[in-house]
Amino acid sequence: MPTILDTIINRSSKRAYLPRPVPLDIQEKILEAAAMTPSGANMQPWITYAVSNQEILKKIGDAIIQKMQSGVAHEQFIQYYPLNWKPIYKKRRLETGVGLYELMGVERKDIEKRTQMWHDNFRWFGAQTVFFVFTDKAMIEGAQGALIDCGAYMQSIMLAARVFGIESCPQGSTTEFGKVIAEVLDAPQNLALLYSVVLGYEDKDAKINTYRPSRVPLSESVVFL
Repeated sequence: MPTILDTIINRSSKRAYLPRPVPLDIQEKILEAAAMTPSGANMQPWITYAVSNQEILKKIGDAIIQKMQSGVAHEQFIQYYPLNWKPIYKKRRLETGVGLYELMGVERKDIEKRTQMWHDNFRWFGAQTVFFVFTDKAMIEGAQGALIDCGAYMQSIMLAARVFGIESCPQGSTTEFGKVIAEVLDAPQNLALLYSVVLGYEDKDAKINTYRPSRVPLSESVVFL
């Protein structure tokens, strides 16, 4: 029986899935577990749209890709990535992207293939189930606590999923098009999309799923006193 440490250490983001939806009863069990995530003052600021309807998922993907192709960089509720990248973080970002493209044999000049790989985010990597996590806009007006709590909720979703043999991929890419997603889902005006999590059954034959980005040693991120 894997321990919680095994689950945390061995989980990685998967980018190729079998065309098999996550059964509704398992989705409910994952979300019931994630709902136990602690939050400040027990606010429980997350509101999740669990989507397995393929027409809806395609409509969302089509809308985002159409925006990108028309030159729109983002239509977001929150700014996910930093506006000013410090060298140390930019280096990690570049190393991660380069490593993924090198694994897949994609040349730097191959814009068509790189674009296709980026669009794969909005085809959900072939997965049939995606959780879109929102919060009430009032929760993030001049405050960041709900963002921290919803981040913990995301981790709970991904770890709970592994209990059922389900892999995942958190998507900051959809954060950048949160307003597009909210419109397609006809979400209430008071809600802001924070991110999505792709959930599904891993395609174990897909080379891309072997990718594991590096982690810095504790000496670079922890201060023991």
